[in-house]
Amino acid sequence: MGPPFMFSPLSPSIATVARILHQQMGERVTTNESIREQHSHGEGWKRASLPALVVFAESTGDVALVLRTCHEHAVAVVAFGGGTSVEGHVTPATDAISLDLSRMTRVLEVNADDLDCRVEAGVTRQSLNAHLRDMGMFFPVDPGGEATFGGMCATRASGTAAVRYGTMRENVLGLRVVMADGRIVDTGGRVRKSSTGYDLTGLFIGSEGTLGIITEIQLRLHGIPETIAAATCQFEDLGDAVRTAVSTIQVGVPIGRIELLDDAQMEACIAYSKLEDYRPITTLFFEFQGSPEAVREQVEMVESIAADNNGLGFVWSTSQEERTRLWKARHSAYWAALAAYPGRNGIATDAIVPISALTELITGVKADIEASGLPAPIVGHVGDGNFHTIIMVPPEPDGYERAMELDRRIVRRALALNGSCSGEHGIGSGKMEFMAAEHGENALEVMRAIKKALDPRNILNPGKLLPPAPDAAAA
Repeated sequence: MGPPFMFSPLSPSIATVARILHQQMGERVTTNESIREQHSHGEGWKRASLPALVVFAESTGDVALVLRTCHEHAVAVVAFGGGTSVEGHVTPATDAISLDLSRMTRVLEVNADDLDCRVEAGVTRQSLNAHLRDMGMFFPVDPGGEATFGGMCATRASGTAAVRYGTMRENVLGLRVVMADGRIVDTGGRVRKSSTGYDLTGLFIGSEGTLGIITEIQLRLHGIPETIAAATCQFEDLGDAVRTAVSTIQVGVPIGRIELLDDAQMEACIAYSKLEDYRPITTLFFEFQGSPEAVREQVEMVESIAADNNGLGFVWSTSQEERTRLWKARHSAYWAALAAYPGRNGIATDAIVPISALTELITGVKADIEASGLPAPIVGHVGDGNFHTIIMVPPEPDGYERAMELDRRIVRRALALNGSCSGEHGIGSGKMEFMAAEHGENALEVMRAIKKALDPRNILNPGKLLPPAPDAAAA
């Protein structure tokens, strides 16, 4: 037998919950320090905070047991999936439980005739698509990394393919959610539209684990396109590249993906991903999907648009190997930036504007970067107006504040252009300061009322998404 489960360092309420859960779940309840450290943070810049204990759920019933027990004893719970969030979403509050759903990895059903499936919250996009490949279907939302579907729903994730297929909001038909008191609620269904009742599915998508914990997801699927082609085009001028992307969308090309990497990001990717056949200048990556004739027509149209905007060396290919090489380099952009500036941490910003304002935003941000004196490569899903800046934090004592001031300046530019402080990363604790400016205090009051109604004891991911009410902050 192993050593007895230790409760002594825990607060009384946590210790009580730990004993109850340990009796039911055994070694899946742990205070092991290394496991707690793994659950103390995501991939973002927010400071880590150790959970009091970690509980590994393997079913919706497990999640219901944990929440029912924690609700009774007023103990905070933070859901944990892949740990890939970047705005502090999974960083626990003091005396909180980290509830890990990564073992819930079953694909429960696939309905090929209806192009939908049902999965548990711990399934990743990569594992689902491997499961579906021989059936001629795939799931398109691609946020990068080994994100789980539970986390992707909780943050309303997006990614490189959103310009064609939309975000998680458009690709989820229904959910199974465990409420704060342990009740299990099913939302939505398998039909493609319904005019019955409140849209509870939409309510929970993007709620960041503050209203309930998602355990199962009904997903829309798509047929694998007959032909897929990748293309690249380079530009001496950043504005020319952005205008090419904007024009491509405005003329109605059904582009699969369109990604921008500025000169700094390309230089990092050339070194990290061995793209030696490219120059370190602003580059657009494209993907086209459809019949062979449709793909060729799309390519010709975009090539013409790029030429009108001083594009250099437009190259396209239907080679699987070439497409894999390009998109692997794109998805490795963050790690390429870190490798280019060893010893520095990176802050990944996230802003989005109406596409007509994108050129003004990105060129303005480029000027802000140059004025800051900080290295900050730009990479983005420019087809839907969304982009990221990877701000490399300098080692000086004031380096973090300088980086955060640049981050705030970028967000303020986006908000001034009728944009949003986050197109896909979410709010967590990192973006709460912008919520009032974006939504207004009346809207935030409604959000707080929903939170209080569904989680009256405030146990679900407290301190995230919603800033305190002004009177509470003053008190």
